[in-house]
Order: sequence, then C-alpha cells, then structure tokens
Amino acid sequence: MDTFSLLPLPIIHFGAGRYSLLADLAGAFGRTALVVTGSHALQHSGRLSALMDSLDSAGMRAFHLAVDREPSPEMVDSAVTTFREASIDVVLAIGGGSVLDAGKAVSAMLRYELPVERFIEGQKDVMQHDGRKVPFIAVPTTSGTGSEVTNNAVISRVGRNGFKRSLRHVAFVPEIVLIDPELMVTVSPELTAASGMDACTQLLEAYTSPFATPYTDALCSSGLDYFSRSFLAACTDSADDSGVRGDIAYAALMSGIALANAGLGIVHGFASSVGGLIDIPHGTLCATLLAEATRENIAQLRLIDGKHPQLLKYSKAGAILSGGASEDIASGCELLLETLNDWQERLSFPRLSCYGMILEDVDGIVAATRSKSNAVELDNAAMKRILSSRW
Repeated sequence: MDTFSLLPLPIIHFGAGRYSLLADLAGAFGRTALVVTGSHALQHSGRLSALMDSLDSAGMRAFHLAVDREPSPEMVDSAVTTFREASIDVVLAIGGGSVLDAGKAVSAMLRYELPVERFIEGQKDVMQHDGRKVPFIAVPTTSGTGSEVTNNAVISRVGRNGFKRSLRHVAFVPEIVLIDPELMVTVSPELTAASGMDACTQLLEAYTSPFATPYTDALCSSGLDYFSRSFLAACTDSADDSGVRGDIAYAALMSGIALANAGLGIVHGFASSVGGLIDIPHGTLCATLLAEATRENIAQLRLIDGKHPQLLKYSKAGAILSGGASEDIASGCELLLETLNDWQERLSFPRLSCYGMILEDVDGIVAATRSKSNAVELDNAAMKRILSSRW
C-alpha cells in the first residue's frame, strides 16, 4: 500500500434536530459570536431569530453578517474591518457553500491587518498564512460543496481579469460541523440539483484521482451509494423528506472529506478558470460539465489501456449510481455515462452560454485551467471538446 497523509477532521454532529445544539456548542468558545448566513432563507424560516435568542439566553453577544453571493476579496475585507474590534470569539456560518466559505475566510482573517488577497493561492506576491484564526463552526444548509470539512475557502473576483482561488491552511478546517437535514427540506429543486451534482462530481473526481487512497475510496464508494438512492427523489417528489435529505447531506460530507485528501479533477479545474470569468453558480458548472468531462476522461483512458485502474473505478461508480450490474469494465463505464446523461436531460442543466460564455472564451479558459488530480492528463484539444460540447 502506498504511503499517505490525512487532514484532520472537525467534531461532526449529524442528524435531524441537531440545529438545537448550536448555541451551546458556540458558548464553549467564549461570549461573543459572529453569525454568518445567506440573505434570505434562514431569516424567513425564523431559525435565525431563534438562534439569536438562544445565544442571548446563553449570555452571548451576537453579531450578524448576511452574504448574498460567492465571497470576493472586497467582501471579506469589509467584514473583517467591521467586526475586528468586536472581539469575536467564534464564527458560526449557516448556509450554502458560499456562506461557509465566507465565514471560513472571515474567521481566518480577523486576526490579521492585511487584506485577504495577500494570502490567496496564485495571486501576486502571495504570503503564507500562519493559521491564526477565530474558532469556526460550519452548518451547511445545502448538500454540495463539502466546505464544512475542508481546509480552504474559495474566494472569487468575476470578470476578464477575474479569478476563483483558495485561501488555504490546515488550521482552517472547522472546529465543529453541525449537519441537520431538516435545514435542507425547503431548498428549491434547482438548487438541490446543482448542489447535489457538485457533491457527485467531487465524489467521482476524488474516487478516480491519482492521489486516491483506500481511505478516500471507501468514503467515495459510500457517498456514491447514498447519493444514488436519494438524489432524484430530493430533486422531485421527496424534497421534504428529511431522510432523503440526510442521504444527500451524508454524500456531500463524504465528498468533502475525500476531496480534501485526494484532490479533484478537470471539472473543478474549470470551476476556477470558468468561474473567474463568468458569474455562474459553482454547482451549476459542475452539473453541466460532469457528463462530458467523464466521457472525455474515459475515452482518453481507453487509449492508454482498456483495463486501466481508473477505468475500473469509473465502471464501479457506474454500477453504484445506476443501480445496475456491469458485466465488464466497458459496460460499467457505459452505465455511468448513461446515468449522468439521463440526469443532465431530466433535470435540464443549463449550458455555459446561458451565463454569458462565448466560444471565443474557450482558448483563454483552457490556457488558464490546471488539474493535476484528474483521472488522466488531458491536452488542450480534449479540454476544448468538453467546454464546446456544453456551450
């Protein structure tokens, strides 16, 4: 067996009704909390006011920050400036991946005077963060990014000179994660599908990564199993079933742990280059590219060896996601492609052109795309085929 290293995990509280533990968990870190949420759902449900009341009853002073999009450097810096003098003892982020990334970044920068952009990977004159931060509690309300268990926060600036890159340090793994499927039952079918496909992409890319280990393989296999049995139900007639939501939340959790330890493939390589250029939700990008990227990866692997170990993994994933049985590697890979194509058509994943990408953008995107953890090395022509097919 090859040698490997594992990132630390937070304390994880999983299950329906666990949201009620949040105020007590926060109180263990001090007397002042910053609560980071999205701009609508938690407020409208009454859960935010209930949490604020619980924190107040516990003798805590609580501030609130609402986030309405993926965090930019300017947003993070503004929040840090606003709350730096408040002596925040713990940051609680309750929301989708963008909210969790925003909370993670703010917790990482409250102890610094410098702007966050000085610490973002790939930026000019980047500095190494030393890991000092305010303790962080992550509470996902969608099932997708796995940000609740990763060591990075994705920061973006969208436009012709834009970027989507990570603020990263092993210390940024949250101290506590609370996953309550009851928080997810009102998520729209469109967001459920997009965030779910992000989780599926992460599971499939981590599973077929050249840096995968027996540990991450086990996580991915388990996550794919739970995902396959409840994904379509969560997007359609069983959206309000907390058991169904729990299956997808579990799959997303497994995907986050796996990606943090095995890396991700070409779809997430495009998430950085495409996501820095056009304003497209991350989950939507994964949803629209996964089938074609998987098709290209399988085709390239077959040129190398029809029994390549990564093809065997794609075949196994095909059997899991389709619920079928494969007679051999080739048939399992076809089951996988058929399943991904079926989801793409049934759930009407939008094309890149819907978000303003033009064909003339493809060369620049390919030049800016890196993906060392993809199942197979792809040349520029292969990457262009993936993008062009979903334009």
